[in-house]
Amino acid sequence: MRLSRSILLLLLVLMFVACGRSGHLARIETLPVDEMYDIANAALQRGNHDRAIRYHQRLIARFPFGTFTEQAHLELAYAQYRARRPDQAISTIDRFLRTYPTHPDADYAQYLRGLVNFEREASFVGRYVNLDQAQRDQAATRQSFSDFSRLLRDYPDSIHAADARQRMIFLRNALARHEVLIARYYLRRGAFVAAVNRSKHVLENYQQAPDGGDALAIMIQSYQQLGEQELADDTRRVLEANYPDHAFLRGEPAVRPKPIWRRLVPFG
Repeated sequence: MRLSRSILLLLLVLMFVACGRSGHLARIETLPVDEMYDIANAALQRGNHDRAIRYHQRLIARFPFGTFTEQAHLELAYAQYRARRPDQAISTIDRFLRTYPTHPDADYAQYLRGLVNFEREASFVGRYVNLDQAQRDQAATRQSFSDFSRLLRDYPDSIHAADARQRMIFLRNALARHEVLIARYYLRRGAFVAAVNRSKHVLENYQQAPDGGDALAIMIQSYQQLGEQELADDTRRVLEANYPDHAFLRGEPAVRPKPIWRRLVPFG
């Protein structure tokens, strides 16, 4: 008897929840566009991103044209970005830029695209072992750099240009550090030509990056191992001219041998 009452109570609760949801959905379908936008915007301001996403998506579906719809695309993308849904945010941004390529806020959309990729969630391993960003996959980093580059190319006078430039410096340094890590990996394993090529890539593509000195040091040590002393000496002069305080010039090797315990670790 007691079990039957519990089941009946549960069914009543589920029925009320279902009725509430149906009523809520029906209300969304009857709201005018300006009221839907105000509700979505208020939810976004309060940090209720899921509610903002829900209302903006329905607004766009019900009212595919108009000023409110154009703005709803941008705010939907921002809400998805804040809700940590980067793929959805990118999709919304790309749809906006295709539909409204000359919109006054197109520069903001391009900036937001770079920002989404800039702050993409770190890998599972990186989150839990505090992995250096340069050791993670760099696809999002490269894409973010490309996004910000496009912003500066297409909208050089954008109010977001200065911030984009600063972020590009950070991204450039991260990409350079990533390439140096790979070059160091090759040097440690005796792949000297590969180490030289990776180091050259750093110097050619990421000029002024702080890791340029490490790239030169790796090239010197690699050339020495290859028996190319003249090239090693030329590279050393470049290092002395541009990074006079580099540790390699004080006798420290470009790559130190791994401690025995670390040789058990297959990466790095």
